[in-house]
Amino acid sequence: MAIPLIDLQDALQSGGPREGEVTHQLRDAAMASGFFYVVRHGVPEALVREQFALAQRLMELPAATRERLDMRKSPVMRGYENLGAQTLDASARPDLKESFYCGMVYPAEHPYVRAGYQTYGANQWPAELPEAPARCERYIQAMLALSRRLMQLLALSLDLPPDYFDASSHDPMVTLRMIRYPAHPEGADERTFGAGAHTDWGAITILAQDAHGGLEVQMPDGDWVAATPVPGAFVVNLGDMIPRWTNGRYHSNPHRVRNLNAQGAARYSIPFFYEPSYFARIEAVPGTVPAGETPRFEACTAGEHLQQMYRTTYGLAAAALEGGLA
Repeated sequence: MAIPLIDLQDALQSGGPREGEVTHQLRDAAMASGFFYVVRHGVPEALVREQFALAQRLMELPAATRERLDMRKSPVMRGYENLGAQTLDASARPDLKESFYCGMVYPAEHPYVRAGYQTYGANQWPAELPEAPARCERYIQAMLALSRRLMQLLALSLDLPPDYFDASSHDPMVTLRMIRYPAHPEGADERTFGAGAHTDWGAITILAQDAHGGLEVQMPDGDWVAATPVPGAFVVNLGDMIPRWTNGRYHSNPHRVRNLNAQGAARYSIPFFYEPSYFARIEAVPGTVPAGETPRFEACTAGEHLQQMYRTTYGLAAAALEGGLA
């Protein structure tokens, strides 16, 4: 089974001539692995190239600079993440990756910022890269627009009005992460990964990956397949909120990363994580619970869901940030 490729041209606007075709393709992908490529998605290639260039410059900053930007110093976990700081698969070794987190800019007087809710707060930026804030904000806005359109297409695929999820997208929780994976160590055991097997936590992830590859997706039959880089494409996957919203009809499948490229070069990837507003209700949408049955998942808010995920994968370090997770 292969990861499907969906051409979004003529479906980026509501009522576009290929909207129905794309909706059916999206439904099929969501009911299988929850993974698909998108091409002709409306995001300029130059914008993506610039973001990769910035990611590399961030990871090449002096160690002392990166330490000053450590995400553990941020109440909302933004900034630099050290190699091995995260363990996505509890049965594996710590992940062989380092990254830089940032998010949308909300004003300091915003009630969610004042309350210290997760993902609402200030970014940390290096003085050495003054262009970083504006560049990341441009990329975030482009990804946010694409995410909102994908959520509309998901609604249509569930026989819901296209604007069904629109209200939940006000004041969204979004995270942009720039990741560097060093070459896979020689002689590493089977428990060593760049990113251990995991599902994503939110609603939609839009991933830009470089030409090295290394992403693997577990398909419904249990086999792992390579998400080989496709020029001009993003890899999109559904996160754990989508099965909750669809009563398990749509899937959020495990994936992992091993940087096995023969040249021994570092692999860069840029995932954008879209989550709805902090208080968005995540519960089975109309038409997904058969008559006489109860929903498979307990209803919760988007914020409650993310709190638990951060505590699970960052352990005590996240628990220590209780004020930023409340």
